[in-house]
Amino acid sequence: MLKLKVAGAARAALCLVLAVSVSACSGGVLGGLVGTGNNPTPTFDLSAPTNFGRLPPQARGLLAVEQPSALQILDTEKIVISPAAGQMAYLSDAQWVDRLPKLMQARIVQSFENSSRIRAVAKTQDRVSADYLLVVEIRQFGILAYESPQAVVELSVKIVYQRGGRIAAGTVLKSIVAAGGTSGEAATLALDQAFSDVLVQMVKWTSRRI
Repeated sequence: MLKLKVAGAARAALCLVLAVSVSACSGGVLGGLVGTGNNPTPTFDLSAPTNFGRLPPQARGLLAVEQPSALQILDTEKIVISPAAGQMAYLSDAQWVDRLPKLMQARIVQSFENSSRIRAVAKTQDRVSADYLLVVEIRQFGILAYESPQAVVELSVKIVYQRGGRIAAGTVLKSIVAAGGTSGEAATLALDQAFSDVLVQMVKWTSRRI
């Protein structure tokens, strides 16, 4: 992770110019500012967990992770909020560093690497000869704001044998985390926590099936 130490006015200017998130610009979820003009949009990243508790011995074989599929409203760098039941909108004061499916794929791969549970993990774009394919569908990834604000992350996950395409196992993983508000920083922090919880569930579930 790139860490920059900048003092005073130079630090503020750097935060306005950078198009990537740097930890010097924000606390909590990695965040920064991106855009032009007087109102750049605060930009946030998702993290990959490092603590998975006790896991089975390392499995042989290679796992390839597909880029998650999602409905159009989620296939964007914008952050979804539901102000009322059945209504969907985007936060105006925050965005992800990349399209959610692409960002999520990178963090899933990183999580499996952090766990050291699978001998090798790669993205399907890497064109590797994998033994297993992890297929993920994003069902929910946003803030429910019409009661007490909460972050909801729900993913459908399938393990597919690369040879033959047969589904070996499937499940739905979900986490709900109370949000401290609906501002960009509070919302992204809660979503990051919920996503990390789902990633831990994903690594544990997958490690018992391959």
